[in-house]
Amino acid sequence: MHDRFFQQYQDRHSRLLDQALSAQLDDLDERGLLSVIAVVVIGEFDCTPKSTTQPTAITRSTAIPDSLPAEACFGHEKSIKFGCCIVDFAVILRPPPDFVPPDKENSMAYRLNCEGFARRDCLKLGLGGWLGSGFVSALAARATAADDSAPIAPRAKGCILIWMDGGPTHFETFDPKPAAPAEIRGEFEPIATKLPGVQFSEHMPRLASILDKYTMIRSIRHDQNNHGAGNHYMMTGAPTRIPVGCGAFVSFHPSMGAVVSHELGKPNGLPAYFSIPSMTRSGGPNFLGAKYAPFVVGDDPNGAGFRVRDVALPKGLTEDKFHRRGDLRKLVDTLPRMNEKAAGDPAMALDDYYRQGFDLVTSPLAQAAFDIHKESDAVRDRYGRNSFGQRLLLARRLIEAGVPFVTINDGGWDHHADIFGACTNRLPGWDNSVATLIEDLSERGLLDSTIVTALGEFGRTPKISTLPGQSKGGRDHWSSAMSVLMAGGGTPGGVVVGATDKHGYSAVERVCSPENFVSTIYTKLGINPDKIVYTPQGRPSHLVSNPSPIPELMS
Repeated sequence: MHDRFFQQYQDRHSRLLDQALSAQLDDLDERGLLSVIAVVVIGEFDCTPKSTTQPTAITRSTAIPDSLPAEACFGHEKSIKFGCCIVDFAVILRPPPDFVPPDKENSMAYRLNCEGFARRDCLKLGLGGWLGSGFVSALAARATAADDSAPIAPRAKGCILIWMDGGPTHFETFDPKPAAPAEIRGEFEPIATKLPGVQFSEHMPRLASILDKYTMIRSIRHDQNNHGAGNHYMMTGAPTRIPVGCGAFVSFHPSMGAVVSHELGKPNGLPAYFSIPSMTRSGGPNFLGAKYAPFVVGDDPNGAGFRVRDVALPKGLTEDKFHRRGDLRKLVDTLPRMNEKAAGDPAMALDDYYRQGFDLVTSPLAQAAFDIHKESDAVRDRYGRNSFGQRLLLARRLIEAGVPFVTINDGGWDHHADIFGACTNRLPGWDNSVATLIEDLSERGLLDSTIVTALGEFGRTPKISTLPGQSKGGRDHWSSAMSVLMAGGGTPGGVVVGATDKHGYSAVERVCSPENFVSTIYTKLGINPDKIVYTPQGRPSHLVSNPSPIPELMS
């Protein structure tokens, strides 16, 4: 039985690979590129550990053109996802012997490739390196080369990501459908917003009144309909490489917070990436390494005795004694370290954690950022005297201290049952706290330099249903439609991007992808979403496969 299943899978796998190769070759032929085109499969990955597919080479000849088409490129490397397969293509284009690039003065820097590769890069990554010193070695060499991609001017210095884990309903929040049938529109009434003709649900009055300060995106959609895969896609901008379970905590690609930590670095004495009160399912650093994992603040800032664990000195330990213990550790710790990134030495990661802990305990900046009790009662009351409101206030304090990325992991949005009761209880306080954060940042002059975004892994089904054993209806997972809030960092106010159809089944106008969303965050922070980063083994990976930000959010 297993052998038959495996054979069926391998047959399907071969068909998918053929489709991928055919699509690549057809695309190049349609462009009429050059006399000989070599498409080399340099890596292929699927979900079966028994896969033994070997690298394959295919060549196709065409008539030699009199001149090189303007859109031609010298080297190209990209990944294409077909079903469960990830196929990496290296395309080597051989020009006529007498061809001279238009830019004669700087021919080696001649760039026509949208992926950012020049001929120089192609020679490093192409057939010569693969057949000579080895492809992995070539990648490792490329990893140490200077990044000559065009710099991006940052529009923001920090980002607060409000992660609504479970998948919030768009119908009962930002995209009501009052004209739909009762089984779709639900129990809540629509209300007017600051923007004429745009309505929110009745429990979002504060955010409705300040829509002129932020953008609402109603047209992001994808095809990952379970928590594990949907969370990964929206948190990283990359779909999972293999099917994963609905409750899975998985990581195939670095999260936004980890990338920001890696690219922007940390302020004095503070980690660059915080996650409050826990790490999200796919919020880790993956191949970037443990030093870029989030610092988790699990304690409740709404508590009277709020104190961040491991930030203050333990009772009975003076600062003098603390420093002496650090010196003692250096004396007794003689374990050799392997500094090569490819070695992945866990002792190096432990050293990073130790240094981070030491900096936190000894940094006045860190102590001040965590001291939420310095805020006036009026400010704390305004945010709401609840765990969520005070966590947003703590996030604002961390942003003020220079932390570039803070995630608020706000769970409990998976409303398969009693969705109207749950939203009636939760939305008023949530609405108030998020609106207060946006207003507070604006009043302090920080909104222009701080991105605030709120979203989950997907939206909810249009039709209300009642699960077996339940008496009150809810909505199930639905990745074809969702609503995303974005404010600050140069994001225009009073804008709604895209739309869903009249019943909220799918995004139908100005459709955007998770890649577009993540690319927008990176671009605003001055990070090139098309940048290539490398695993410790030298495997290249674009930060985002489609590095196009959403234009409406970049004005």
